[in-house]
Amino acid sequence: METEGKMMRIVNLIAAIAIMVGLSIEVLTGNHRTYSSWYLWLQLMVCIVYIVDFVWILTARHSSRKTVWYNFLLLLISIPYLNIFSWTHFNPDRWLSIGVAALPVIRSFVAMCMVLQWLLNGKVVRIFGQYVLTVLGFTYLAALMFYDYEIGVNPQLYGFGNAIWWACMNVTTVGAEIFPITAVGKVLAALLPSLGMMFFPIFTIYVTDIYNVKRDEKSSSNRPK
Repeated sequence: METEGKMMRIVNLIAAIAIMVGLSIEVLTGNHRTYSSWYLWLQLMVCIVYIVDFVWILTARHSSRKTVWYNFLLLLISIPYLNIFSWTHFNPDRWLSIGVAALPVIRSFVAMCMVLQWLLNGKVVRIFGQYVLTVLGFTYLAALMFYDYEIGVNPQLYGFGNAIWWACMNVTTVGAEIFPITAVGKVLAALLPSLGMMFFPIFTIYVTDIYNVKRDEKSSSNRPK
């Protein structure tokens, strides 16, 4: 069971990296109106991996009810909605489709955090690593969404590098001289500083906790027996 768990973590990590790279390529090279067939197939394969992971956890011997409900919520964002839209010939607005496309990517962040928790030692260090990965991941995803909507209509946006800079400046609450034009861009411009104001105080707390843990360990090792 432990060996199978390690294999599922590795497969989840590969799927997470694949969907992140795939969405990046799709946004940067696509037509910003429809999704390419190869990306739809990639998202389908990744969603199948996450659904299989849910079934494996559900059938595991030591799965608690809390674990099952938590993973059921993850299952809801692992459903290949874009593929269902394509099969049923349903053409939603771009804002809805990009939001739906982001759900498996959010699930990928969870998969990466799980692998990070598996690799790192120490509770505080694990939580801190997951926190940093979450902030970086959502900032990058916001940059992708901002670029997808604003490129071609916003004269201040010259490329994806500008979108990354815009997202970083907004999440740090500094602000950028690129002003959103679309409704989605304006929503992101409001959400990113809010995310930064919530997360950066937590960043300070975790750094302090890590320092205190290291200090206590050093004091214990130097204490005469």
